[in-house]
Amino acid sequence: MIEVNGLTKIYGTYPAVTDLSFRVEPGEVMGLVGPNGAGKTTTLRCITGIIPSTRGEVRICEFALRNNPLAAKRRLSFMPDEPRLFDYLTVMEHLQFITRIYGVENWEEKVHSLVDELDLGEKKDSLPAELSRGMKQKLVIACGLLHSPKALLFDEPLTGLDPIGIRHMKSTILKRAAEGAAIIVSSHLLHLVEELCDRILILKEGKKIIHGSLEEISRSLPELRGDASLEEIFFRVTGHSGNDPSAR
Repeated sequence: MIEVNGLTKIYGTYPAVTDLSFRVEPGEVMGLVGPNGAGKTTTLRCITGIIPSTRGEVRICEFALRNNPLAAKRRLSFMPDEPRLFDYLTVMEHLQFITRIYGVENWEEKVHSLVDELDLGEKKDSLPAELSRGMKQKLVIACGLLHSPKALLFDEPLTGLDPIGIRHMKSTILKRAAEGAAIIVSSHLLHLVEELCDRILILKEGKKIIHGSLEEISRSLPELRGDASLEEIFFRVTGHSGNDPSAR
C-alpha cells in the first residue's frame, strides 16, 4: 500500500507539489500523468525519500516514511527514468550486488528468474557501456525487483524499449500487481498508461486536478462521451488542445 497525505514540496518560493493526497491499494496500478513540469518526478522522489517533502505524510505498507524510513524503504522500489549504473560491474554483478545489500534469500534462483523474464541472458556478462538504452532500463528494473518490494514506482519504464521489450515490461508490471504490489507508473505514453492502469491521477502545476478510473473520470466530465480515451481526457482537463502539436 502507498498512502500520501497532504504532500507538499516547495523549492524556495516555488511550489513544485501542493497538498497532494492519494492512496494506491495492494494489487492496484495507478497512472501518474501530467504535462512537463507538473510535479510527477518530484512526487515520486518525495514518496521514496530521495528528497524530503516540505509538508505532508507518506506511508509505505503502513510504515511512515518520516518516522520509520528504513522499514518503509525496504518495502519499496523506485525505477527512475534515467538508468544509473556502476560503470565497472557487469549485468550479473549488478544483480549479485543488490542481493547482498538486501540480504535476498535464494538469490541465485531470483536472479536467474529475472534475467529470463527481462531477456537479459545474452547480456549478463556485459558492462553498462555495452548496453543499449533499453537494456540498461531492463537492468535497473531487474535490480529494483530483486527484493520483492510491495510498493513499486516506475518513472517512464518503457523508454528505449522496442515493441517486444514493451510487451514484456507491461507483463512484468501486471505480474507484480497480481502478486499484490501497489504500483505507480508515471509516463507520457498515455495509451500505454490507459492499458496498464486501474486508476489515473493527473497533475497540473503540482496540483491534483483529477483522480479515478477512466469510467469515473468520464462520468465527471459530461462534455466528453462516456468512452473517452485517456488522451482526450488529458487534453480536456489540462487545458491543452489535442490538435496543437506544441501541446504534445
